[in-house]
Amino acid sequence: MHNDLESILIAKEAIAAKVAELGQQISADYEGEELLAICVLKGAIIFTADLLRQLTVDVSLDSISISSYGHSTRSSGVVRFLKDLDESVEGRHLLVIEDIIDTGLTLKYLTENLWSRKPKSLKICTLLDKPSRRQVDLKPDYVGFNIPDRFVVGYGLDYAERYRQLPDVGILRPEVYGE
Repeated sequence: MHNDLESILIAKEAIAAKVAELGQQISADYEGEELLAICVLKGAIIFTADLLRQLTVDVSLDSISISSYGHSTRSSGVVRFLKDLDESVEGRHLLVIEDIIDTGLTLKYLTENLWSRKPKSLKICTLLDKPSRRQVDLKPDYVGFNIPDRFVVGYGLDYAERYRQLPDVGILRPEVYGE
């Protein structure tokens, strides 16, 4: 375990099992269809790569980068597009893949933007969900784990661009991020 972690919240073995389960569920739901997976950068990149390897349906991949956090632990409420999609989504089945849903503000903004582009369908898959922090009416379609309101890193999640490479999801010690 990394010295900056208070504890491991979700071990890599549990993550792998859940990603396989989500892959089976998504594959069953989209059987016979083509899917456009949209990775929300940077946090969801590791989850997306592992999830796509579990899918048995035809899938294309695109990515989008939006930010409302910067180097903070709390959302600023102002959403900025840092990188838009390369592909057209019109008439396509979309699966937005997110690392974590907290307040839901950023993802609500993103999904409203994507719906305006006229996809055939849009579903949300998140590895981690903090429903206790939700500030908007947003319910993901596929959830890996519901977690408590703690600041977590690892498996793609970061604090100030650090800790993404950790194989487990761990709780970051509050003194590391100044609380």
